[in-house]
Amino acid sequence: MSDALQKTITLLLLIALGLLLKSKFKNKDQTNGIKEIILSVALPSTIFISLMKIDIDSSMFVIPLVTLIFNFLMFFSAPLAFALFGIEKNSPTGRTLMMLIPSLAPGLSCFPFIAEFLGEKSLAIAALADVGNKFFVLISLYILAMNMFLKNSDDKETKMGGKLKSLFASMFQEPINLLIFIAIILLSLGINYSKLPPLVVDIFDKTSAMMTPLVLLFIGLAVQLKEGKKRIVASILFFRAGITMLISAGMIYVLNINDQNMVLLAIVIPLSAASFWPLAHISAFNLREDAKGMAKEKRTFDLELAVLLLAFSLPFSTILILAILSSGSFFAHTSTLITAGLILICLGAVPNVLSKVFVKVSKASS
Repeated sequence: MSDALQKTITLLLLIALGLLLKSKFKNKDQTNGIKEIILSVALPSTIFISLMKIDIDSSMFVIPLVTLIFNFLMFFSAPLAFALFGIEKNSPTGRTLMMLIPSLAPGLSCFPFIAEFLGEKSLAIAALADVGNKFFVLISLYILAMNMFLKNSDDKETKMGGKLKSLFASMFQEPINLLIFIAIILLSLGINYSKLPPLVVDIFDKTSAMMTPLVLLFIGLAVQLKEGKKRIVASILFFRAGITMLISAGMIYVLNINDQNMVLLAIVIPLSAASFWPLAHISAFNLREDAKGMAKEKRTFDLELAVLLLAFSLPFSTILILAILSSGSFFAHTSTLITAGLILICLGAVPNVLSKVFVKVSKASS
């Protein structure tokens, strides 16, 4: 058995263990507790170690900018889904998808597998890439949500300046971002991981070791199979993955990326699950509409759709990322990437096309 296959089976078995333990974690606070340990302890430690062990040069700081450009390309590509699936852009569904489609959450859905398959240097680059994504999901999407809310409800009371100041403060208070900032300062002073006190190194090593098992168990625990708008959610996730692959192929070609690990990073980071932050923004504005007693169909966003899409996004992205990384160099070619992207878009469109055909046949027979 090859190392890649053995590693993939091990990771999948840990996810399966999480599924088996779901009955033991009936309280949502329990799974949220595991998530908090991952995001506040294990993942920050892993990223700090990865950054401190590599030589960072000034050219690497273009990486967050490239990710930010990708976020905006995804944002402007989202309306293509509306045309494909017959969604009205200015409807609660359309506005919700405009928030979620371009957002990324690589921490839970991508970083553990990058660490396992591509190594510490690749993980450090991925962490830098997520800085650009954080600016997008925290700042750009909040401004977008605010604009949508104001247009839909004619609310004039919101003070955007105070909210943005609060968002900037919260962003720099996150353990991941704080440790990235500390690591960059230490490296600029010529202090790398080997020069840190042994006690500090030991703490980071042990907390980092928890990351992959905890993330995989959490994925198994968090999988939800709720009824509802599953068809549109599945279609959107296939479309999102497909358009992501096409944009990744374009960026790989334009930036002339040749190193296999960098190519795989350019593919799997954008395939990360949708971020929780758009849901946080949506929930905040939904509460304000609750207070006004606004009817569900007149609201700015569809909160139920946002929750359902997030629930399916994590396992969907995990499966795709695992498949790509375990396949070695198979996807490290733009032609393969373009073909896979087009196939995924077609798979997303099939349910809607079949539904329309069924309706036409039904009308013709009646």
